[in-house]
Amino acid sequence: MENLVQYLAEQLVDHPEDVKTNRVEAGNGDVTIELRVHAEDMGKVIGKQGRIAKSIRTLVKAAAAKENKQIHYSVDILE
Repeated sequence: MENLVQYLAEQLVDHPEDVKTNRVEAGNGDVTIELRVHAEDMGKVIGKQGRIAKSIRTLVKAAAAKENKQIHYSVDILE
């Protein structure tokens, strides 16, 4: 899933070399994917009223469901 998030973010930003993802697993099976982008690209990744960020989260959930993963994924966008 980290690769999916990284790929999507790299397509949106002006500084793709600064896109980094990190997987953080909680003990209860929840997984958070931290997405870090260049400060100038935050608006592009978040989008107007958070629409792009919401779309990325929706795609991650759909990909997890397609793979029949019983893991709850969330995506955090960080500077």
